[in-house]
Amino acid sequence: MSLRLSLTLITVALVVLALAGYLIAIAWSLIQTRKSVTAIANGLEAVASHVRPLPEKLTTINGALTQLLAGLQAADRHLGRVATVFKLG
Repeated sequence: MSLRLSLTLITVALVVLALAGYLIAIAWSLIQTRKSVTAIANGLEAVASHVRPLPEKLTTINGALTQLLAGLQAADRHLGRVATVFKLG
């Protein structure tokens, strides 16, 4: 085997080893990314299940606040009349 052929084979082997190293590093990063994306997806599913009953609860809260508003408006009217009687307004 000539020296030139030996140097060429050694160079090719080094290039193949370098490429293999980079590909292994990329594969490792992709595996770690997949784990992270899976964890994020699981977290989003948990959030979705927690907020699912929210619309009906907000409807209940809105109804209660509507009743509270009516009561507060009535109290405001009464206090307004009291203020006019005592000439405070």
